[in-house]
Amino acid sequence: MAVIMKVVVFLLVLAVLMAPFPAAADIFCDNVKVVADALPKNTSASAVHFATSTVGQAPNVVYAMSFCRGDIVNDTACAECVASTFARIFRETPPELECYRDASYFVDCPVFYSGDNDTLAPFSATDEQEPFERWNINVITGDDAGRIVGLIRELLVQTVQRAASAAPLRFATGTMDSGTNFPMVYSLAQCTPDLSAGDCLACLQRLVGKINATMALRMGAQIHVMRCYFRYEAYVFYDGQPMLRINGSLSPAPTPEPTTTPTKRKSKLWVIPVVAVPLLAAASLCFVFYSPCFKRYRRKGKATRAGSRRTQDEDELVLDGKNSDFSVFDFEQILDATDNFAEENKLGQGGFGAVYKGHFPDGLEIAIKRLASHSGQGFTEFRNEVQLIAKLQHRNLVRLLGCCSQEDEKILVYEYLPNKSLDFFIFDQDKRALLDWSKLLAIIEGIAHGLLYLQKHSRLRVIHRDLKPSNILLDGEMNPKISDFGLAKIFSSNNTEGNTTRRVVGTYGYMAPEYASEGIFSIKSDVFSFGVVVLEILSGKRNSGSHQCGDFINLIGYAWQLWEEGRWADLVDASLVPKSHSVEMMRCINIALLCVQENAVDRPTMADVVALLSSETMVLAEPKQPAYFNVRVGNEETSITGTDSCSINDVTISVTTPR
Repeated sequence: MAVIMKVVVFLLVLAVLMAPFPAAADIFCDNVKVVADALPKNTSASAVHFATSTVGQAPNVVYAMSFCRGDIVNDTACAECVASTFARIFRETPPELECYRDASYFVDCPVFYSGDNDTLAPFSATDEQEPFERWNINVITGDDAGRIVGLIRELLVQTVQRAASAAPLRFATGTMDSGTNFPMVYSLAQCTPDLSAGDCLACLQRLVGKINATMALRMGAQIHVMRCYFRYEAYVFYDGQPMLRINGSLSPAPTPEPTTTPTKRKSKLWVIPVVAVPLLAAASLCFVFYSPCFKRYRRKGKATRAGSRRTQDEDELVLDGKNSDFSVFDFEQILDATDNFAEENKLGQGGFGAVYKGHFPDGLEIAIKRLASHSGQGFTEFRNEVQLIAKLQHRNLVRLLGCCSQEDEKILVYEYLPNKSLDFFIFDQDKRALLDWSKLLAIIEGIAHGLLYLQKHSRLRVIHRDLKPSNILLDGEMNPKISDFGLAKIFSSNNTEGNTTRRVVGTYGYMAPEYASEGIFSIKSDVFSFGVVVLEILSGKRNSGSHQCGDFINLIGYAWQLWEEGRWADLVDASLVPKSHSVEMMRCINIALLCVQENAVDRPTMADVVALLSSETMVLAEPKQPAYFNVRVGNEETSITGTDSCSINDVTISVTTPR
């Protein structure tokens, strides 16, 4: 008995001695969570979108740093971007670890934290930190390969020099036109703003030195260390006009002076979008610029018809327009960009006209919407709405570049997005295989952030009313951008609900029940649509249509049945292999079912949705029986819709009277 007692005492002592170790680990991870909560706000509040943080006491102190890519000028977008990076770090932490002791994540908004302050020490010329490298798998070939490689190197050299000299941001972008059929090449370089010009240049030059004779043939690369990085690609991957341009003779073309602060880095020809901003409002936008188009581009001696009828209000709006992110283009510029609307440049046919791909001389790829007819709406009705939409800025929203109005031509110019719309991928068994779970989750999160911006962070509340996969476009890196604001409703910041006495517009399969039956819409209407889209992304099935889902005739009912029976994994498309990310997938289904609740009051807000998506520990409510539990919901649209097999987007346009 004495021996047993000694063993018990020994074990108790051992347990007491070992107890501090897991507790210490918990304290460090708790400090990491404090950093993750504070750093997004601190970074976005900084004039240069850069912040450091120290939390806790030794030996559990956490040193952290984050910054936003220089073209992310919006404070809200910067905060969301940093928060998203932390969410990725936590998501990719192995289940057996509560958190990493050191973490580095190189994305648009890099985040670094460590328990060792020396890890985040300022750069020095002798720094031997091993760079993170990611290379484009495509290779430059052909007789001009050597010349193009030389042009790219010259582009990178000038870009890093421009970044190093650009105080205080230490950020620059560029583009190169080889003068051949080779695509335009785009470059970006950035250092943390706390580096001197000399240290920034030394840091970037060391990274550029990684491009040896073999790797120089690659068509793109990203190379990072903690304090600096650069990237180049044969497609546009940043917002804003390039700060420098290289032509085929290796001589830089005249470029704007480097910018100094985020608030001044406004671009007139960028931050542009693709086939989907307020098409009703967009048609009016051309009227907004009607007089400038004629005044600037018609031949001398011809009367300016609109000019003679302009009111004082119109003069004020035109003046505002000159200072906005919209541009007024000459019709000749549009003809040159599209090769006279050549058939081979036609991307598709929408409800209000054809869409063409075009190129401006500076290499900017654009999508041009040639309206088939005037909208018929007056100037006054849409003036305030157009000015608002022109100022919407978020990485997950598609934006309009400008317009041209000349004689009977009414033309809208958008950013060209190469990967079409979300439905093109998720409903095609072969193409959805190109999207792994991490990319699909990033798309879901991106859509949520875009809706949150519309509902909370833009100047007025914007209710989209037609959110669906075909209205979510994908850029070159498969980042989602919400498009087509033709049916959007806009409210003052203290309003949350509206009602239409005219016919309901939108697509029934994505329409909240209170809107479909009573014409009542609110911010919760878009939450419902978001829930449907998430279920479609996860399952690869359409909510509406002729296909039955198990014993049910719509996807919502099928998802609810599986959830009730504990067989939620059967909802997930087989290509995603639920076993590897089962917890995340189950949470997404839970969130989606909360979004499609029958009563709007039971649905979460988009702020709630974003928080739930970014956390693995927040407790989720149990969903109730959803709307349309066992009702056929067709995919009919209550408005004119034009689609084409090669269309980059199906555009839904209301033909009701003005809002």
